[in-house]
Amino acid sequence: MNHTPAATPDAAPEATPEAAPETAAATVTRLRAAFDTGRTKPLAWRQAQLAALRSLLTEQSEAFLQALHEDLGKSTAEAYRTEIGFTLNELDHTVAHLEQWLRPKPAAVPEFFQPAAARVVRDPLGVVLIIAPWNYPLQLALSPLVGALAAGNAAVLKPSELAPATSAALARLLPRYLDPAAVAVVEGAVPETTALLEQRFDHIFYTGNGAVGRIVMAAAARHLTPVTLELGGKSPVVVEPGVDLAVTARRIARGKFLNAGQTCVAPDYVLAIGESAPALEAHLADAVRELYGDDPATGGEYGRIVNERHFDRLTALLGDGRTVTGGTHDRADRYLAPTVLADVSPEAPVMRAEIFGPILPVVAVPDLDAAIAFINERDKPLALYAFTESAHTKQRLTEETSSGALSFGLPVSHLAMPELPFGGVGESGMGRYHGEYSLDTFSHAKAVVDKPLA
Repeated sequence: MNHTPAATPDAAPEATPEAAPETAAATVTRLRAAFDTGRTKPLAWRQAQLAALRSLLTEQSEAFLQALHEDLGKSTAEAYRTEIGFTLNELDHTVAHLEQWLRPKPAAVPEFFQPAAARVVRDPLGVVLIIAPWNYPLQLALSPLVGALAAGNAAVLKPSELAPATSAALARLLPRYLDPAAVAVVEGAVPETTALLEQRFDHIFYTGNGAVGRIVMAAAARHLTPVTLELGGKSPVVVEPGVDLAVTARRIARGKFLNAGQTCVAPDYVLAIGESAPALEAHLADAVRELYGDDPATGGEYGRIVNERHFDRLTALLGDGRTVTGGTHDRADRYLAPTVLADVSPEAPVMRAEIFGPILPVVAVPDLDAAIAFINERDKPLALYAFTESAHTKQRLTEETSSGALSFGLPVSHLAMPELPFGGVGESGMGRYHGEYSLDTFSHAKAVVDKPLA
């Protein structure tokens, strides 16, 4: 791919009034016309787009890091690891395996149809829409795009307006690297998203909350467009007595307070079994100090809440239970300290909806039966985590609960393993992606039968 703007100074016409922005309908029509020519289907085009995407991330990393700091206060190390590095890992895994994944898969033919051959081939879907959220505004825009391009689709990318610096960076930089005839970035808020959803797409990939997910699904239904909904929910952590609570607390704190708790798979609350709660609370306070120092507000490694509306929503939850650590906040700086709450009622407001911020309630339960019942009485979570040394407990949690993912001993880690499917179940979403699962999502598995005529 050419990594320079499509229009060079030599080729530019004399100064003219700035053209009006392209409408949603015009954008989709233009991309569909490009797709219909077969432009995006060759393996060479797909490989070129993925290589160009890699160049975008490496050559423009400083611009993206600055934008992520502006939007969410992310440190350079955290932003690179969770946004740029994460996407590069996904991209490199796809590039390494794409040719193999695209090979037709032979299928057995019953004897009464012989002689004949059968195979399964992956067809691109067409023009897809990717609607990205604000919490990881680069990763969650480009990681699905990796799969869409690898599958040979044209794509419209809609970044989140709540991360305006990252959205602007994507709109400015992405057309310089990717094929502008087949990939477009549409900025804006609700009106622009609504206009996009009125168009016919061949797949819609949405990451966000359930309320908007329902709107997306209703709009898609008008065109019988398939959807992937990557939502969220209250991801619990089960902690059994007898585990190393210092290690447990450090791993929970790292997963919870990453990106100031604004992570869809962050531990949402802890179910501390038996007598483990008091000691775990103390270790959690120690873990926060180890991670962010005595004053996370000035340490440089701790992020900020995305905007004042979410800040106000979160600080309204601080009255529930007893504050073990944290609780301090500064609205002008959008700062809310890493906070652990204890003695929280299961009916408290902080336990009713996904927190999506740096507040971690600890709820004591008497035994594993109570913990499993607590989880199963609520919506199926995007992730379930557990710290236990018991094989029996692991088996019970695997067999007796339902969640998008289940991880023992290491919260959030499954998200960064491209050979694992990522997705929710029930209220936490539908569909899956990462690695070959992204290719499945953005392709049609077509059955092909070939029987000789003689």
